[in-house]
Amino acid sequence: IGISFYTFQALSYVIDVYRREVTAQRDPIAFGTYVTLFPQLIAGPIVRYRDVDEQLTARSHSITMVASGLRTFVCGLAKKVLLADAVGALWTDIIGVADSPSTTFVGLANASTPLVWLGIIAYSLQLYFDFSGYSLMGIGMGKMLGFDFPANFNYPYISASITEFWRRWHMTLSGWFREYVYIPLGGNRKGLKRQIFNLFVVELLTGIWHGADWNFICWGLYYFVLLALEKLFLLKYLEKGRVWPHIYTMFLVVVGWAMFVGNEAGVGFGLLFRKLFLPSGGASPVYFLRNYGVLLAVSLLCCTPLIEKLWNALRKHTVTRVAAVLVLLVLSTAYVVGSTNSPFLYFNF
Repeated sequence: IGISFYTFQALSYVIDVYRREVTAQRDPIAFGTYVTLFPQLIAGPIVRYRDVDEQLTARSHSITMVASGLRTFVCGLAKKVLLADAVGALWTDIIGVADSPSTTFVGLANASTPLVWLGIIAYSLQLYFDFSGYSLMGIGMGKMLGFDFPANFNYPYISASITEFWRRWHMTLSGWFREYVYIPLGGNRKGLKRQIFNLFVVELLTGIWHGADWNFICWGLYYFVLLALEKLFLLKYLEKGRVWPHIYTMFLVVVGWAMFVGNEAGVGFGLLFRKLFLPSGGASPVYFLRNYGVLLAVSLLCCTPLIEKLWNALRKHTVTRVAAVLVLLVLSTAYVVGSTNSPFLYFNF
């Protein structure tokens, strides 16, 4: 469990020491703490050794840090329980799985094209809230213990290009590949052809990192093609646009997540893409929009900085700040108690 994350952290230590950017850690307890740091061990964020080198032996503790960490943890828990699990039920209702308690599942073969698009959008939202929620919980637990972990997400679904999306999505993974693969290969310093090759290597490794299956490799190469096209000519047009770049980006990102989920139980890669791009009849999305419409609207709102502005307004006063955190904690706890086991999606990657 978590092998891909703690392997990258151990590699970060070895490479940083080899480069003489940090001194070798002589204390096995401190080194073991870094590699197996439990708050973010299972699914990130990926922490480079230099980020926490000094914190391993000299951390500051205060009630303020604990309170801040607790708030961050609760926000992450709410993202996972109130948003990810709830909106993910829409995708489960559509594809159906053997051990699902769902009573409304349609089956992908029986779903209409609009319903399949609605389902893959729901999966895209679930994946974001699930992973960013876990990251916030890890960052919050780390802060309570005196560690300052880097942020992992920065509203990726407001991006206006695929290039910007990868600057905002799973930032610690992107930063790791940039620091230890892309730049050592030459980055963008050795001409355009070499830059495109370096990009190919990074995206291929990104796909393989997520799983040893061909759909993940396709997913990585898919993003290589998109990023290469933007590097070559498309980015300058995207930077001039206002609305269409966001539509372009989100369409391609959702298609990418369809590749990501294509081999899961109840899906089928070929069937999913036929349903998405060859219009077909079947179960209508109206019933599901009636049941999930408000939740989808709230989820989309929470993908934007508007939710942060709301939080900034609440945090100005102690009473509203504490009340908001308590409400989220109580609601999240109630949902955890009342629901079945729902593990984090990124535990699989």
